[in-house]
Amino acid sequence: MRRRGGGVRDTTRFAGATAVVTGGGSGIGAALTRALVAAGADVVCTDRDVDAAQRVVEGLRSAPGSARAAHLDVTDGDAVRALVDEVVASTGRIDLMFNNAGMALGGNTELLTADQWNAIIDVNIRGVVHGVAAAYPHMIRQQSGHIVNTASMGGLTAAGLLTSYVMTKHAVVGLSLALRSEAAVHGVGVLALCPAAVETPLLDAPGVGGFTGRTFYLSGQGVRTAYDADRLASEALDAVESNRPLLVVPAQARMAWRFSRLAPGLMQKLSTKFVAQQRERQHL
Repeated sequence: MRRRGGGVRDTTRFAGATAVVTGGGSGIGAALTRALVAAGADVVCTDRDVDAAQRVVEGLRSAPGSARAAHLDVTDGDAVRALVDEVVASTGRIDLMFNNAGMALGGNTELLTADQWNAIIDVNIRGVVHGVAAAYPHMIRQQSGHIVNTASMGGLTAAGLLTSYVMTKHAVVGLSLALRSEAAVHGVGVLALCPAAVETPLLDAPGVGGFTGRTFYLSGQGVRTAYDADRLASEALDAVESNRPLLVVPAQARMAWRFSRLAPGLMQKLSTKFVAQQRERQHL
């Protein structure tokens, strides 16, 4: 992977790098695929909906890198391992593993069923674990590579009505930071992406009990529009290059994170008030 120099973005800075992106059929995963190919990487864009992944690949403009689509259900650990092993067998290495597939279930916690709890744990936690377990041993052997786990601002702060999601994203942040300290000796980097609301289909995913995600996420940030996925993807590649542990965007998200660490009691009071307002606003 080539580094940038002189402040000019190198469109081949990831030339020759082999990358796997999970959840690549839409949203952040699609944006990561586009950014990686534009930076010269060869990408396997995976998704449980392989047709969506194929549309992302077909929509790519002429670029230094390349991409192909593949079906992958991240809850199937054997399938994740088999795909990564196939990539390594065909290319000799895996340089970048983006564990990006995720889901959200908003609404009052008492309404969540056991099956719904299991579903979000399987995708958001076990899906990341499966990706790490598949790619990390190869990276140790190579003595190089980077694992990028898509967490969330919800992995750094906490608000009710997203309890299951917040729980899983805190787990992803913890996994990432712990693994990072262990992986450094092997020349392997680990990055957790912690954005606030990003313009993806996840914003409009159905919750329980009439919960409306877009209203909740944007109101919580005090903004009218969500963060651009392509901008996040570009910043993620910058963060990989600079070997940062966390990418927290936008600026107001970083401010909220700092505030929550400086004044956790006050942050909890504000969160409680916000949840009450959202319950009333959404008739939950």
